[in-house]
Amino acid sequence: MKFLDETKVYIRSGDGGAGAVSFRREKFIEFGGPDGGDGGRGGDVWIEAVNGLNTLIDFRFQQHFKAGTGIHGMGRNRTGAGGADVTLKVPVGTQVFEEDSETLIIDMISEGQRFRLAAGGNGGFGNTHFKSATNQAPNWANPGLEGEEKTIWLRLKLIADAGLVGLPNAGKSTFLATVTRARPKIANYPFTTLHPNLGVATIDGREFILADIPGLIEGAHDGIGLGDRFLGHVERTRVLLHLVSAQEEDVAKAYKTVKHELEAYGGDLTGKPEIVALSQIDILDPTELKKKTKALAKACGQTPMQLSAIVGVGMTDALRALRDIIVRAQTADNAVEDDV
Repeated sequence: MKFLDETKVYIRSGDGGAGAVSFRREKFIEFGGPDGGDGGRGGDVWIEAVNGLNTLIDFRFQQHFKAGTGIHGMGRNRTGAGGADVTLKVPVGTQVFEEDSETLIIDMISEGQRFRLAAGGNGGFGNTHFKSATNQAPNWANPGLEGEEKTIWLRLKLIADAGLVGLPNAGKSTFLATVTRARPKIANYPFTTLHPNLGVATIDGREFILADIPGLIEGAHDGIGLGDRFLGHVERTRVLLHLVSAQEEDVAKAYKTVKHELEAYGGDLTGKPEIVALSQIDILDPTELKKKTKALAKACGQTPMQLSAIVGVGMTDALRALRDIIVRAQTADNAVEDDV
């Protein structure tokens, strides 16, 4: 399945049906009077967050969604049927914006969440509604109201508990493949990962979702490389695992480059808890490992973890560190909800 995290969609709710102009005509009944029914209501356009989706690729092949038109009213006070609703099914984490791509309409953050994007037009009144003592045979009815139409943007921000960040070839995809069942593409060249990947990691019986995004390079916020557009997929995470490859000549510079791009992007990414790890340490001898670990510690202000997915060093400790931060954040959120 191909990955798509942003798309433009045109929606239109249904028009309401027109009211009927009708008079009762039956044998032996004089002055039957008006009996025109009301028009049916136009269909609505809804959006719903569903489980099992992690891409907006379906909206690449269909960008227009129109709800059904209400049926006109009929004689004998028969009301027309309502138009059929249309529902856009999107992954959890999808944001809906106005056509300007800046005004947020709704953020679909929970499974089963529904929101009406466009309401259908009301059906028109039939001539029965206009009968009065002074006008017992009205020969007019209301037309149905028009539905709403608009163009909207759908933007997906994957919901994960932890996110992996770093330069290209920092070992993010290898880490994800080692600790989860995800199978991202892994190769020894930059930008092997072209779109975010998700995996479920398990440690000591507790599961959490891990997100791997394409690597950042200097100037990513200006569109260099793949840019920083994929950083939106780690905005919702509770903790970031920042991997710095032991292959880097200057690990401090590598760390600061990514950190600068996170700051330039915004989205409170720099305010999230961060675990820094020196990855791919199996290529270093003890002296070089000690030297680069010390340089990285000075740059990030904490003692970095040492990881090697190839020989399995430090992987369990990294997962436990991520889990502990996630559990603390969840506990704090639950406490706030209980207070509310």
